[in-house]
Amino acid sequence: MNKKLFVLICSLLWCVLAMAQPIDILIKGGRVIDPKNHLDGVMDIGIKDGKISRVAANIPASEAFRVVDATGKLVVPGLIDIHGHHFFGTEENRYLRNSFTALPPDGFTFRAGVTTVVDAGSPGWRNFDTYKAQTIDHSQTRVLAFLNIVGAGMAGGPIEQDLLDMDPRLTAMEAKANSKYIVGIKLAHFSGHNWEPAMKAAQAGRDAGIPVMIDFGGATPTLPLDSLLLDVLRPGDIMTHCFAHVSGRDAIVDDQRKLRDCVWEAQKKGIIFDVGHGGGSFLWDQAVPAFEQGFHPNTISTDLHTGSMNGGMKDMTNVMSKMLVLGMSLPDVIEASTWKPAQVIQRPELGNLDVGAEADIAILSVEKGNFGYVDTKGWKYPGKEKLVAEVTFRAGKIVWDLNGMSSPTWEK
Repeated sequence: MNKKLFVLICSLLWCVLAMAQPIDILIKGGRVIDPKNHLDGVMDIGIKDGKISRVAANIPASEAFRVVDATGKLVVPGLIDIHGHHFFGTEENRYLRNSFTALPPDGFTFRAGVTTVVDAGSPGWRNFDTYKAQTIDHSQTRVLAFLNIVGAGMAGGPIEQDLLDMDPRLTAMEAKANSKYIVGIKLAHFSGHNWEPAMKAAQAGRDAGIPVMIDFGGATPTLPLDSLLLDVLRPGDIMTHCFAHVSGRDAIVDDQRKLRDCVWEAQKKGIIFDVGHGGGSFLWDQAVPAFEQGFHPNTISTDLHTGSMNGGMKDMTNVMSKMLVLGMSLPDVIEASTWKPAQVIQRPELGNLDVGAEADIAILSVEKGNFGYVDTKGWKYPGKEKLVAEVTFRAGKIVWDLNGMSSPTWEK
């Protein structure tokens, strides 16, 4: 038989076999945790045409073209990293705007179980079109963004101090014009005894109907944290870097290791406290006493960029592991990394395993052993558990497989 004809016949037979099966890929036997749908138990998940087609116990393997055995693993919605920086480019001295410190998503997301990233303010209204063309349009990862209140974006130094470039009207207009991608407004790094930047960001958020994320800047003397949380921010707005303690900023835990009363009040009010680990914004001195007093973050995120990924932060699963060893339950850690951020950014179609939803799924293992977790000052905290991303599905396609769980075993 002609070789080309043989290959064609095999390809056609392969396609016919795949079409004959009601399920393209069956994830079988894993512990499914889906906070939105209150699922936590051993179940199977079927994927067909890139969508979740079935979630049930004991789906027959014979109904699937391909089976992934997830026995002993966690099966969860694709993780949502609500704070990253992905406006990568080649401009000198522009920090996280079209420059060398930001990272292309696909090289750093799937290997950590992340299928959706939210860029935390790298672009502003002046350069969002460039960001979309360079990052969003060339990423398999779903990329959303908080738009910086500074029109020039997160370019560092004096550029981020320019009050005249903080235009609520134009920022809100750009956000509404790109509502498919822009899910919030960001203020970051402003240094000054002045609430004006925060008020401008809040105004843009109100005008666009989206939340505001605040990276609480510095001031001498410090601006009171209670004013930010209780007067400036609205329910649904986000305080990121919640376990940071930097000069010129009130920390959530005071010098007597007591969680400030305004933090409890704000969280009850509906303010979202986000981890935003980063390269300088997560300290055990803050996180440990906060957890001891019963405070847990609402959302878990990385603040991913070149200055954090090779330090104590590492990746999303490492930050999640820190929350786990501090005392958050595993279901709560999963919720704070999936369904809760989806709600915060007003994208309820994400962060869940609904039948009919796009099949963004992570298979995770919980490794047992003696591990060390490092904060941004270099202090180590011990832990007995570590989350590891084994397999990541983006829109039903396997985009990461650490140990070949989805692959057939080689035979000579």
